[in-house]
Amino acid sequence: MDLPLVYHPDYSFDFPAAHRFPMDKFVRLHDHLRASGTLHDGNLHLPPICPDELLALAHDPDYVSRFHDASLAAQELRRMGLPWSEPLVRRTTRAVGGSILTAELAMEHGLACHLAGGTHHAHYDFASGFCIFNDLAIISRYMLASGKVQRVLIFDCDVHQGDGTARILEHDADAITVSLHCENNFPARKAQSDWDIPLPRHLDDDGYIRIVDDVLNYLLPLYQPDLVLYDAGVDVHQQDALGYLNLTDDGIARRDRQVIDHCLARDIPVCAVIGGGYDRDRAALARRHGILHHSAQQIWRERGLG
Repeated sequence: MDLPLVYHPDYSFDFPAAHRFPMDKFVRLHDHLRASGTLHDGNLHLPPICPDELLALAHDPDYVSRFHDASLAAQELRRMGLPWSEPLVRRTTRAVGGSILTAELAMEHGLACHLAGGTHHAHYDFASGFCIFNDLAIISRYMLASGKVQRVLIFDCDVHQGDGTARILEHDADAITVSLHCENNFPARKAQSDWDIPLPRHLDDDGYIRIVDDVLNYLLPLYQPDLVLYDAGVDVHQQDALGYLNLTDDGIARRDRQVIDHCLARDIPVCAVIGGGYDRDRAALARRHGILHHSAQQIWRERGLG
């Protein structure tokens, strides 16, 4: 058995080419992983659409309904940053279903990766920063409420603070929010995670890796979570359009290996989602996101998982 990977063709659809959000990166990532042999029919898992009752674990039911029914106000649509459409509704709810499925596969096998997810700017009753429903918060509450875990730790390495996740889970004692983010970056008004690690602009590979290592060595023994949700954003890359950090491909690979190895060495399952990444060169961006899946596959084989 190979590393479980979760994807659905709904994740990419016809979308304005000039838009800043790279909607085609998901199918490009799929094709890249197919071409490399990392993804194949034997390890591909197709997710269902997330039902409204699970979305409501972390979101206002009225907001969920208004998004489905195309009745969001103009100001709400501007804050969302994406043009509403039926395909957007389908891909959004399908992707949350994909993140939930990835978490369940991680609990079963020790490690699983999504080809989407990490929508950490979505708040309880509004969208923000291209994020509509907060899959990290939904997974946390679903896994805790179902008794599948007693404690979950969200390790968010997207370059932007996971403000929506922090606010939704602010009073959830068994969902630990950890955000490593560029200090001077979106959102301008930060939330308060359980652990915020603000990073200076232009931080390089070695500096970043030292911080990740220190944080994991401290927090994993402290909390002993039953599951880690790893947001592996690649907008930390030196060529990212919205990042301001200075990591290379090698630095991202080292980060991904470090996070997964730290967790698996303590017998903590890892559910990995791809988080943010922005580049006009969409093929390069897809390869950058694929670093996570290649690194995870290598660890999977080295440890004899499955």
